[in-house]
Order: sequence, then structure tokens, then C-alpha cells
Amino acid sequence: MANNFDSNFTRKLMESFLDKFESSRVLTKNVDTQLFQGKFNGSTGDTIDVKRPTDYNSVRTAKGDVSGETKSDIITGKASAEVQDYFTVFVDYDEADEALKLGQLDRLLAPMATRVVTDFETDYAEFMMRNTGLLAGSVGTAATKWDHVAEGGSIMEASGVPKDGNWCYAVNSHTQRKLAGDQRSLGGETADGTANEMATINNNFAGMKVMTATTLGSYKTGVGADRAGTVVGTPVATYLAAKDTMTQVIGVAGFQANLAIKAGETVTVSGRNRLNMSTRKPILDENGDQILFSGTVTQDVTLSGTGTGNLTITGPAIYEANGQYNTVDSAIAASDVVTLGGAENKIIQPNLFWHKQAFTVASVPIKKLHSTDTIATTEDGLQLRVSKGVGFLENNNKVRIDFRPAYGVMNPFFAGQGFGRV
Repeated sequence: MANNFDSNFTRKLMESFLDKFESSRVLTKNVDTQLFQGKFNGSTGDTIDVKRPTDYNSVRTAKGDVSGETKSDIITGKASAEVQDYFTVFVDYDEADEALKLGQLDRLLAPMATRVVTDFETDYAEFMMRNTGLLAGSVGTAATKWDHVAEGGSIMEASGVPKDGNWCYAVNSHTQRKLAGDQRSLGGETADGTANEMATINNNFAGMKVMTATTLGSYKTGVGADRAGTVVGTPVATYLAAKDTMTQVIGVAGFQANLAIKAGETVTVSGRNRLNMSTRKPILDENGDQILFSGTVTQDVTLSGTGTGNLTITGPAIYEANGQYNTVDSAIAASDVVTLGGAENKIIQPNLFWHKQAFTVASVPIKKLHSTDTIATTEDGLQLRVSKGVGFLENNNKVRIDFRPAYGVMNPFFAGQGFGRV
């Protein structure tokens, strides 16, 4: 009977917690959760890989003779999902047992679920921000009009991102208030539903689901007015070098001495322009001007006392003779001017726009403890564990709830940071 009671106890806790956990998610409800589902096990370690799609060149000939043409290279890259730390909340057993007996389990667990989801989504939003390959608007300028939001959709479409109804654009709640000046019905919805449903501002604007998110990532730019420098050496511009990480290392000089550059900051390179990754043709804006290449810094770095160092960026500038995977119209070269976006010493919180297949999140099967465990899975495959056990050193009983995710970037060119324009 004791075992049955313990099992029923953890099962009831799980049912209540799972409902609150699911209904509180926003960003993680709008990324891929299936690609790596079920692939993690005891033998896989902390990383799982899947193949990236390949691309090819077509040739045109008058008579079909391709003997003098250059064949397509078959280069298979991999995308990885990496296991993250546990998210855990735990309480004394007596508190949970009393709440269950008094019918107040929801009141106990709702704040616990909210805390786990908030920390999870905040962490994942930072991950998304650091792994965006596109840029819309002027860094540090707030998006205050709907055409600023629409630019995110324009950039995705012009970049060749599949337009299949899986586009999203996330803003903070004050941006929603500003946008409401153009469309006064915004914020007047009275529907009652999940956090994801309540966060939706517009289900289809410029092909995107526009939503609010209170967990968007941010970064603080370093102190130092000299935020432009030059490229040192010639960065490797081949797809073979970038195919697994979709990153590129750029040596720089001429920046502010000891400048601290944070992950999530953006860089532009003068004279190097973006290509549509479907047509491999130049991207032109509404004025007929080409869109400059930009990338997102993936790792914090502090430059030397002479303003030199290496920046690792995502959304690599690939340029090869056969053009099969090119992302720019010419390769980055020594002495090109590199500019960091935004002003010095300023907190910047980008809006995010993305295709659902840009990112993935999965959960890692959690091993059973020497306790009474209940394991459950959300509708989209994320696994949680509720455990009731004994703290031998503390001489008491504990209840803990655990969740362990894995994060992956499928294609940084399917996502970007969004800003406004002056």
C-alpha cells in the first residue's frame, strides 16, 4: 500500500505540474521539438548529430554535353544538439503532501512550473539570440512601426527561407504597446488560453506569427567608442570548414583597446553582400541597394591592449568558385572594414525572427533514482521527472521535479535579430 500511495502521490504531482509547464511555454512551443526526439540514450553522450541538407549546382548546355562542366561537390555537414544542465525545483515532502490533501496542489505547483519554464525559456532565448545569422534594421534602434517588423519577413524571404507558415517574430511587451499606436486593436484580445496563445499579437503578418516574449535575450556592449576595425588575414571561406558548426573565425585589428565583445553582438563587413541562399543571387532592398553581409558573435571575447583578436561569428561568409553553398558575393579579405552594431556601453535587446526549423530543443531521458519516480512527456516530446525520496543526511523526505533539455541550431540563416530604423 505504501508503494501504491507513493506512486499515486508522484503521479498526481506530475499531472498538475505538467499542465502548468505546458501552458506557460512560448518560444519553445515555436521551434522544432521532434528532430532529435528519442535519439538520446545512455550511449550517445552529450551530443547528437544529424546530417544537414546538401545543395547542388545545375549547368545549362546546348546539346546536353556536360563533359566540360564542373560537377557538384557532395559535402555533408552535421547539425548537433548538445545536452544542457538540469532544471530542478525541490521542496520538503510534507509541504507537497499537505497541499495534495487540502486540494491546493495547483497553488503549490503553478509557481514551481512557472519558475522552471521562465528559466528554461530565458536560457533558450539567449541561445537563439547567439545563433542568428540574419539582421533586420539598425542595431540598437527600437522597432516602433509595423514596417520595422515586416523587415524581418522581407529578410527571410529574400534570403530564401522556406515560406511555409512556420515563421515567427518575437518582441517585448513595450514594443507591442508601441505597435498598438498603428493598430489599436492590439492588446485588446480577451481570449483565455495558454501563454503561447495569449502571447500572439498577430497570427499572420508579413507571413509571420508575431508574438510577445518576456524572456528575450540581451547583451551589454563594451566601453569604447572605437567600434570599427579591419580584418586581419583571410578568413577561411569554404563550406567544408563551416559545414558542421556554421561558424567562421575572423581576425580583427584597429578596435578599441581591451574592448569586451559579448555573444549576441552583430558585425557587418563593408563591400561583402548577402546572397539569396536559394537562387544564389544578390539581395536588394527597397531602394535597390545590396544588403551588407552581417554575422552574430557566438562567444564572448576581450580584445587585446592593441584592439586585436579573433571573432567567432555564425552565419558564415562562404564564397567558393562553384558557388554551390555561397552566402556572399565575394570573400571577406584582409583590410575589409568590420563594424560592431550599436553604441558603446549600452544594453541591447534584439527582437527575434525565425523559421521553426532554425532551432531545435529536445529532452534527455532522465535516469531513475532510488526513490518513487513518475516520468511524463509533453505532447511535443519533452520529458520531466517527479521524484519522492529520502534525504538521509538531512533526515527528511524531499520531492523534486527535474527537466534536462538539449539545444541545437539547424540553420542560422533561418533566424535573425530584428530592430527598427531611424
